[in-house]
Amino acid sequence: MNKYASIQAFKVSLPVLFGYIAIGIPFGLMLTGAGYPWWMAPVMSITMYAGAGQYVAVGLFASGVPLSAALVTMLMVNIRHIVYGLSLIEPLKNTGKWKPLIIFCLTDETYALLTGCSVPRGVNAGSFYGQIALFNYLYWITGGFIGAIAGTLIPFSFAGIDFALTSLFIVLLMDQLKKTKNIIPPVIGGLSAFAALFIFGPGNMLIASLAFGIALIILLKKPLLQIDKNNMSKDGVSYE
Repeated sequence: MNKYASIQAFKVSLPVLFGYIAIGIPFGLMLTGAGYPWWMAPVMSITMYAGAGQYVAVGLFASGVPLSAALVTMLMVNIRHIVYGLSLIEPLKNTGKWKPLIIFCLTDETYALLTGCSVPRGVNAGSFYGQIALFNYLYWITGGFIGAIAGTLIPFSFAGIDFALTSLFIVLLMDQLKKTKNIIPPVIGGLSAFAALFIFGPGNMLIASLAFGIALIILLKKPLLQIDKNNMSKDGVSYE
């Protein structure tokens, strides 16, 4: 493992470090608060690594939902990852032995980092992207473990802590905007979310907002790519 690649990957992953520790701890607390043993937190994080899906899973388990219903729910919560994977087929084609790990570790935050950073000069792309994914994976496991242990030892208030995930996405969005200088995709995302909220309500808006956003991005693909090309040309970056 190249030491320089590891250092650069760690630097890129720092926003996720703080975010995953902050939102992983409440997951561990929630799990033990529902009456489950502390060791289930690291086991779920290692095998599922689904972020929001793990939060949902705790509620499903606690309410006694049948396994079939739980599986369908998990599919709907994480179906957006299919789109992530399709959009990374070309960028990740030369990642070699790191590709299986990157695929398994492709969370929202990891996707944002992989699409928002550039491979440093002289660093293997597979090693760089793979280590970013690996660091994020370890951060999430650590956060859940800390929360689970704390939940067995001390009482804890959940007031306001659910905003940690929102804060993390805001930081990642700012990093993306600094690189692309293109505000149209996030505007499309925001409008799609508001439209889905207004039409379907807060309990049914996720899939609808994703569908609206993807449809608009596809319709506006050519002008969006042209904007990115122009911005990269201004920065002296070649566009292939």
